[in-house]
Parts: sequence; structure tokens; C-alpha cells
Amino acid sequence: MSSQWARAALSHPAFCGISRAHLGGLIEELAGPWLARCESALRERRGAERQRDAGAGPKHDLVFTDRVLVTLVHLRTGLPHAALAELHHTARSTVSRAIGEIRPLLAARGFAVPDRPGVRLRTLADVFAYAEAEGIRLRIDGGETQVRRPKAGQPGRRAFVSGKKKQNTIKTTTVSDGQGRLLWSGADRPGRMHDQTAVRTEGIAEQFRLYPEVKAEGYRGLANAFPDQVHAQPKKPKDDAPLGEHYAWQEMRRRQSSARICVEHTNAELRQWRPLQRCTTRREDYAETHCAIASLVSDRSAHRPTHRELSTALVLARRDAF
Repeated sequence: MSSQWARAALSHPAFCGISRAHLGGLIEELAGPWLARCESALRERRGAERQRDAGAGPKHDLVFTDRVLVTLVHLRTGLPHAALAELHHTARSTVSRAIGEIRPLLAARGFAVPDRPGVRLRTLADVFAYAEAEGIRLRIDGGETQVRRPKAGQPGRRAFVSGKKKQNTIKTTTVSDGQGRLLWSGADRPGRMHDQTAVRTEGIAEQFRLYPEVKAEGYRGLANAFPDQVHAQPKKPKDDAPLGEHYAWQEMRRRQSSARICVEHTNAELRQWRPLQRCTTRREDYAETHCAIASLVSDRSAHRPTHRELSTALVLARRDAF
């Protein structure tokens, strides 16, 4: 199998998870930062300025395009490094080094903004500032990914045991808009930590104080702290409550579920990538892997057209007809 054939096959969306047009733009975007990083590493290793012209010296076994491709295929399908190396007729260490170079560049890209080409959201403060400026109602939800169990005898071994999943997991927080388009995903923490604790430690509550105009669908703890900004699932009435209260509770619960189902769809879109279904790599690399995948998902979701509410005002199409 030639390298050209492997490149053509792996560039299919079924392997890399993105369209070929998206892949071309991504390669062009990452080429500059990758070259700058390589030159910086060479400069640090030499301890002096370059003595020969650019391009001299030994060549890479994998060109930059192939490095991006093997990284995307590994993130999408979880294909082992040894299998990717066999496709490109190179060593496994070469593929591992390529993934280690490209994955941080993907994780540092941030999240795409709908209808704003070139603008990226990188922090929670950026998300809340964008939501306040555009009048967007945020949707906040959490997700869990199964990870490897820590070795016996290590401190904090039980910290990753989720009370809900009964497995070793890592939790993340996802923020989307009303159409399920990903705006931010992060706040990685061990599975034993409660979602509300993660919200406090990541500063989401502080952002609601700084941006009092931002509305959101979120957790019950946030709704108790910010009743005018956050809407959460209503509390269930007692068993001896009147039947009308139970019917009202069911209706409010249905409406709240309809309002937050979009962020559930966003989490499902993230789970289409194999490492976010069950991460078999080191737990220390999960945060970087999650951010890299989330940045790619946000690129695709940001291209969805914005559905605006139709006005109920009557507009005359032809004045001369009347």
C-alpha cells in the first residue's frame, strides 16, 4: 500500500471525522503553528541560529499532511499507533511523535462561533461575553467518559469512581446554544466529584455574577443560587400533594427537557469520537484529547444555519394591490 493511497483513504470522513473541505482548511490553519514549534525546538536544541538554509537536513518520514491525518484518524476511531504506522510504512514511534505534536495544536484552537468566521472562544469568560452580546440562552450539562483504573496502592484511586456509572470516569461540562451548537467544553474532573462542585471550582458561578443578563438552562444548585438567570428541573411534589400539582410538575418537567435536549444532542455528537466513548490512553492526556475533539466538533456545528424565530407582524407584500 503506497503512502498516496493511504492518504486518500484516511482523508475520507468515515476515518477522519471531518469533510475534505474542512480538512484542507485545518491543514492550512495548523501549518504555521507547527512550523514555528519545530523551528523553536530546533533552535533550543542547537543553542544557536540556523547555519543552513530552510529545508536542509534530514526529511520527516511523515509529511505534515500525513501527521494531521493520523492524528484525526486516531481521535476519531481510536486506531492503534502501530496500525497507522503500518499503513504509512513507518515506525510506530514516528506516529506517536506526530500525534503528540498535532494534538496540542488542535486543543489550543478554541471553539468556533456561529456566524462569526475566524472568531474563537477559549475561556468561559469569552462564552458568557458572547452570550450576553448576542442574547443567547446557554445550555449547561455534564458528561462522563470511562477511563482506566489507577494502579493499586496509588493515592486517590477511588477519586475516579463515579457514583452514577459505578465505573472509573472523568466528567466534563458542556455549554451549547439553543440549536445544539457547541460553544465550550471542559472543566475535566474525576468522576467522584459532583457536577455542582465542578461548577464552583471552574468559576461558572462567578461568570453569572459578572454577566447578570445571561440566561441559562443548568443545574439545580445554580438555579438555587441564581433564580433569575438559571432555570433547572422543577422539584417533584410530595406524594400527598394534590393531583393538579403533579400534573403541573410533569408539564414543567416536559418543557424544561425540551429546552435542554439540544445540549444532550451536543454531548451525543462528542461521543461519536471513540476516545470520548471509552478512553484507553493515559488519564493525563484525556483533557488535551477532549479539547482537541471538541474544537473539531464546534467547527462542524458552527456551520449550521441559524434558525431565527419568525415575526408575527403582518407585512404587506404589494402595497399597490390594496
